[in-house]
Amino acid sequence: MNDIDKKILDILKNDSRISAGAIAAMLGMEESEVTKRIEDMQDSGVLVKYTAVINSELTQDESVTALIEVKVTPQSTHGFDNIAREIMAYEEVSSVYLMSGAYDLVVIVEGKTIKQVAGFISEKLSVMENVLSTATHFILKKYKSEGIILDKKYTKKREVIA
Repeated sequence: MNDIDKKILDILKNDSRISAGAIAAMLGMEESEVTKRIEDMQDSGVLVKYTAVINSELTQDESVTALIEVKVTPQSTHGFDNIAREIMAYEEVSSVYLMSGAYDLVVIVEGKTIKQVAGFISEKLSVMENVLSTATHFILKKYKSEGIILDKKYTKKREVIA
């Protein structure tokens, strides 16, 4: 991956709806070259998905999101990878990350109710052979997500220069 590809990714990360033509104009390139680079990044798996950030408080969405810290026993030949793959196979799981610190994995789970998420933890996650313990944190309010400020009451304070 070269610097041009990284610039294209930065632009798409900021606005995934921007056209190849607009990116080309920003970078002083031909639209066909930008289109080819984007297609190559999609084919290679670098560019995985285009998505929208939704402020669920404005949609009356009643879903629940939980961040679950998971302590596991790593497997001798595969470390954490197989355990992570087993966890991420569940449809309730939206993200899985290997972390440093007291817990090994962070699992983001989404459900319709707290009861549904709790059921996933107690019936599926906690009973897995290599899971030693979990700590669950329910997301109560999102102020910023994917780099986007959702709290419209927020106003960036400017420093006064004297």
